[in-house]
Amino acid sequence: LFRATGNRIEILPDFSRRTPVVDPDDHHLFISLGCAAENLSLASAARGRPGTLAFDPTGSGSIAFDAQAGPSVASALFEAIPRRQSTRADYDGRPVSVVDLGTLAAASAIPGVDLILITDRAQIGRMRDLIVSGNGTQMADAAFMRELKSWLRFNPRQAAETGDGLYSAASGSPALPEWLGPRAFDAFVTTKSENDKYARQMQSSSGVAVFVGAKEDREHWVLVGRACQRFSLQATALGLKHAYTNQPVEVPALRPELAALVGMP
Repeated sequence: LFRATGNRIEILPDFSRRTPVVDPDDHHLFISLGCAAENLSLASAARGRPGTLAFDPTGSGSIAFDAQAGPSVASALFEAIPRRQSTRADYDGRPVSVVDLGTLAAASAIPGVDLILITDRAQIGRMRDLIVSGNGTQMADAAFMRELKSWLRFNPRQAAETGDGLYSAASGSPALPEWLGPRAFDAFVTTKSENDKYARQMQSSSGVAVFVGAKEDREHWVLVGRACQRFSLQATALGLKHAYTNQPVEVPALRPELAALVGMP
């Protein structure tokens, strides 16, 4: 939710759109607010209204952007905003250059957030195993599957009417009537098919980026979102395709293994 007053724009969480099964502590929700705030900051600077972002820890946990007149600040990250997307497909496996890895790390440097870049094939294989394990756990959870299906939009009309959700065509699925979509999902989206897909995508990836907040609170989740968005925009500017694989974070039992893999407490 956005609220504009004078030179200030506030970004507020909309708790009516929570996903309590997959995100019971709302960390994904606040990460997404950080992504939106970073886009706003980049766009405003490019339009000659640079400003500052500040998290309000009181109340619901909003983010305030205060703008002022100034020179336009064009950037590759701003230009990438309308082109950034998750590409859930097999990649070509070519390594990302050391220079580009450095550019990605520099772009996403936000105090309070650590970025761990994994390019070692053995470590990527271990990450693949965590993702597959987490996906299997989630797909065996009836509540998770109900929540997931409630956010799927199976045809253009349904997507346009709701203005939200996961549009199935974006992942290569055909448009289906609302009555048929859930049935087709149950028939064709299986644990094995999804695990095989994730395994292929991980094996064809050149690396994995893991973002770690210094604290487990809303303010640092927002910071993680800002860093993650800057990484994604810089990757887009460099022509690098990417997607999110959050299962090792979403399944609490896997978090210690993830922490050990990336060398964090």
